[in-house]
Amino acid sequence: MRNFLKAIFVCQILLCLIIVGLLHADKQTLSNNVIRLHVVGNSNSVADQMVKLKVRDAVVAYLQEPLSDVQNAQDAKMMINSKLDDLELTVNKVLKDAGSEVNATINLGKEEFDVRHYDTFSLPSGVYESLRVNIGEGNGKNWWCVVFPEFCIQASAKDMRAEAVSSGFSTNLTRTLVDPDYKISFFLLDCIGKLENLFYFR
Repeated sequence: MRNFLKAIFVCQILLCLIIVGLLHADKQTLSNNVIRLHVVGNSNSVADQMVKLKVRDAVVAYLQEPLSDVQNAQDAKMMINSKLDDLELTVNKVLKDAGSEVNATINLGKEEFDVRHYDTFSLPSGVYESLRVNIGEGNGKNWWCVVFPEFCIQASAKDMRAEAVSSGFSTNLTRTLVDPDYKISFFLLDCIGKLENLFYFR
């Protein structure tokens, strides 16, 4: 009987290790294959927040065509890097046309994110590649989305699923991001992401 209980205990430990391993692999997939968009407003004034949304629209519109044929995050990162200067000029023109007296700076690099829920999907906490647009003092509310894969412009959860799968996400990971029934998997992914943020040093 004792040996039987030991066997059950060992099997449970092994099962837990397998689950943790699979979740860690899914978290690595997200970290390695997602490029997030982070637009930070100059302030929380109504005018600055309205301008922030214009900047957001300009960035998404600018990147939509060049990213449409990109097949992986590494190529997307290279493409975005090659266009950072031109993108910054475009954003600053939007600011000027909107009557704003501040400029924006844009960079691509690693950044910590908290859990975020969108209309058709959610992303757990963690460190992601981020295209950060900082407007003026950058003291205003943030706007987040994903530029690769092109989740920002997907019209429905079905489209988002197709985009995720075509970008190398496993079926289980895709379901975890879009299906409310996968709350436990998402919670565990988010816990891993919170630990990632805790031990991340810039």
